[in-house]
Amino acid sequence: MAGRFKQILFKPFHKFFQLQTSGGILLLLATVVALFWANSPWREAYEWLWHLPFGLRLNQFEFVRPLHFWINDGLMAIFFFVVGLEIKRELWVGELSSPRKAALPFMAALGGMLFPALLYVLITGLQNPAYMSGWGIPTVTDIAFALGVLAILGDRVPVGLKVFLTALAIIDDLGAIVLIAVFYSQGLHLEYLGSALGVLLVLFALNRLRVDTPLPYAFLGVLLWVTILQSGLHTTIAGVLLAFTIPASSRINPHDFYQKGQSCLQRFNAADGAQVSGMMLTNQEHQASVQELELLCEEVQSPLQKLEHILHPWVSYGILPLFALANAGVSLPADGPLAVLAHPIGIGILAGLMLGKPLGILALSWLAVRLGLAELPQGVRWPLIAGAGILGGIGFTMSLFISVLAFQSASYITDAKMGVLLASLLSALLGMAVLWTLLRVQPNHLTDQQPH
Repeated sequence: MAGRFKQILFKPFHKFFQLQTSGGILLLLATVVALFWANSPWREAYEWLWHLPFGLRLNQFEFVRPLHFWINDGLMAIFFFVVGLEIKRELWVGELSSPRKAALPFMAALGGMLFPALLYVLITGLQNPAYMSGWGIPTVTDIAFALGVLAILGDRVPVGLKVFLTALAIIDDLGAIVLIAVFYSQGLHLEYLGSALGVLLVLFALNRLRVDTPLPYAFLGVLLWVTILQSGLHTTIAGVLLAFTIPASSRINPHDFYQKGQSCLQRFNAADGAQVSGMMLTNQEHQASVQELELLCEEVQSPLQKLEHILHPWVSYGILPLFALANAGVSLPADGPLAVLAHPIGIGILAGLMLGKPLGILALSWLAVRLGLAELPQGVRWPLIAGAGILGGIGFTMSLFISVLAFQSASYITDAKMGVLLASLLSALLGMAVLWTLLRVQPNHLTDQQPH
């Protein structure tokens, strides 16, 4: 019975974890294709493709943008919408639902943002103040790739470490959202900002009125995206704000679902011809019971849960690989990828992701436990936290995204992307090697829970 309860409790997390890791493989393939394409004889076609104009023309109205815009500002808003749903779910019932549970990943994420930013500023600020706008690039972690590395290590990785890294990355995403909104948005236009606020208030009103059909939220979400775009804030903020207005409660509670569901199944079983093959087509009682049970299944799921379930595959297998294909195509220097070390931007990003991330995660995690604010997850010891901190240096998706926002110069963006790609690759390999060694050499010592 206890084993069955544990399986039910952890099933949603395992399903989410598996989806993220398989999506990470596709993300890696898209990155390899982008790099090959951008450095092949067909590189002009690569650049041409992302500058293709798309949009709407209707009489005097015209809204036409390059394909690259629709990916980075349109589809990525959907990605951030899903991130927002994840954050709300974790705050509602998950690993962030209480201060005690959230303290360790929160402090780890905070250290994982502050230390890399400080290192980057110290390195680049001494060279040229123009480089310093990229300080946000090494502060973020790519959850898909980080969890993908853990998946490669198999079942030896404690569940507590997977949960810790997932919660850390989700808080890290929230920090990135705030960072983009505050530091990487353009000049604000107050009239559109006011319009966006009005749309947001209507969305929250729908939530309070317990409107749980998706169509009104979709329509107002598009309107919110347009007003946010015109306001000067980055459009990805619209996705997160919309996510926080989606209802997280269901129409009926689990107890009522169980009682009514049992009643449906009993009526189904008691119907005449229940054991006769093919009678479902002609037995009205069977059909009515199944339809009622189907309705109950719909009502017990919250709109947040249903949307997250529907959109996750589209994001993992469609939007993120397409983003990588459009943004990871960097022309490699003739003297190899290590040429990034010749530029302060590349050095700052490498230092931030490979040194600042693990140091910040480990240092503030230790401080949180030392002060009694948190405790280590069950089955996890400090060496494994250090290994997870190294995986935190996999910036990739979010770091590439911020690279485009941080600089206007194409050469600076190229240097930043090269730094991100190299640091993410090295962090993945080093983190995997460290965790594999720790779990292989002394698994019991490292995973047994002891007083701290």
